[in-house]
Amino acid sequence: DDIKDYLTSQGVEWEESADLMEVASKCDVVYQTRIQRERFGERTDLYEEARGKYIVDQNVLQVMEKHAVVLHPLPRLDEITVDVDADPRAAYFRQAKNGLYIRMALLKLLLVGW
Repeated sequence: DDIKDYLTSQGVEWEESADLMEVASKCDVVYQTRIQRERFGERTDLYEEARGKYIVDQNVLQVMEKHAVVLHPLPRLDEITVDVDADPRAAYFRQAKNGLYIRMALLKLLLVGW
C-alpha cells in the first residue's frame, strides 16, 4: 500500500489487477517472482493457495506484445514454465548475465579502484 500511495502522490497513474492474462497483454515488461514459502511461516495452507496462481507459460506469451519481455530474479520454481525459456522475450537469463558483469565491475572498483 505504501508504494501505491507514493505513486499516487507523485501523480503516477496505476491500476491493480488479479488477471495475469489481461495485464500481460498491456505490459512492456512482466517481472515475475516466486512465491517464497519461508514468508508464510506455519501457514502452509496459504502458501499452497498462493503458489501457482500466476504462472507465465505459452498462454501468457501468446497475449504478450512481441516487444515485451519477461524478467525474473532467479532461481525459479514453477512460476515460469521451462518452455518459455526458448522465447526471445524471456530475458531472465540475459538479466542474470548482465548482473554478473555489474558485480564484476563493482568488485574491480572496490579492489583496485578506477
